[in-house]
Amino acid sequence: MEKSKSQSKPIVKESGWTVDDYYQLPEDGNQYELFAGHLELKPSPTTTHQRISQSLERTIIDSCQNDYIVMDAPLDVILSENETRQPDILMIHRDREYIIEEHAVDGPPDLVIEILSPNSVKRDRVDKKESYAKFGVPEYWIVDHHHQVIEQYVLRENGIPYTLQNVFEADDTVTSEKIPCLSFIVKDGVRI
Repeated sequence: MEKSKSQSKPIVKESGWTVDDYYQLPEDGNQYELFAGHLELKPSPTTTHQRISQSLERTIIDSCQNDYIVMDAPLDVILSENETRQPDILMIHRDREYIIEEHAVDGPPDLVIEILSPNSVKRDRVDKKESYAKFGVPEYWIVDHHHQVIEQYVLRENGIPYTLQNVFEADDTVTSEKIPCLSFIVKDGVRI
């Protein structure tokens, strides 16, 4: 049996990756993201991370399922021709459901949530925050479950960095001006 070109010759590039290149990768069980044309291996999350993600996703779905579609990783979000991300949790208003394609979300979600892990702090606090702001994600949350804190960043204007809107602590009620259905106590949403 003769192998196709994509099976016989792996793609090896330092930079200049595109979404098309990304989708040519062989299935190897790993998760990848594109950041400014660079392919990044995304380590598997910890079990604690997954339990926090599930709890938070359930809390959000309970509050917002009538107005929003809530999805979780691994799921590609295509932000540009050379930028894909796999947020831990994302929300898309049902009026914008058209950005959900079979293989990926093609465009910025209304809210992206990343849950900090020891191996993701720089990526979530710097790289992803910059990426989500640059490509117009209106709201971005960083969840620090060790301290039971949710940092809420909002985009005031396209093309500029996020503004830190709130830092919600354990007993605070999380709310969002942009997503009014959201209302829960931090420690209830990030429990394991």
